Amino acid sequence: MSINVYFIRHGIAADAENYPTDSERPLTETGDRKTHKIAQQLKKLGLHFNLILTSPLVRAYQTAKILQENKLSSKVEEFLPLAPDGEINIWLKWLKTWQLQENRELALVGHQPDLANWAEILIWGEARQVLILKKAGVIGISLPEVGSPVGNSQMFWLTPPKFLLN
Repeated sequence: MSINVYFIRHGIAADAENYPTDSERPLTETGDRKTHKIAQQLKKLGLHFNLILTSPLVRAYQTAKILQENKLSSKVEEFLPLAPDGEINIWLKWLKTWQLQENRELALVGHQPDLANWAEILIWGEARQVLILKKAGVIGISLPEVGSPVGNSQMFWLTPPKFLLN
């Protein structure tokens, strides 16, 4: 049975000039509200994750906790490679161990362009800068049952947030 990975970009965040570092930027009130609505829609669609891995940056962690609050997963863990400029190879090594536990549904909460690049690497074997993941948008990728997922995975979902907010 294949593994489904959902790449979820953080919600709308505060402007950078209002915070000493980029990592401290929280979701705005609008970002929080819209992310809650999107999480509720994902729940209505029947999604549930064995685990949510999140970038340690405030806005991504808040997004992951909103997904958890809406009962999309009981587990949220920070994962440094999901921070901006993180290495997909570190995640791929982690994935090998995780999938041995018979887990099948994983959410990754992080940042653009990294999440879209990771999805492209899984689909095409390279980042092509083609996919655009809007704030609180979702890309769903099905990984193969055997062999490397790099260049051998299939995208089954690309949803901008506006389609989940109606």
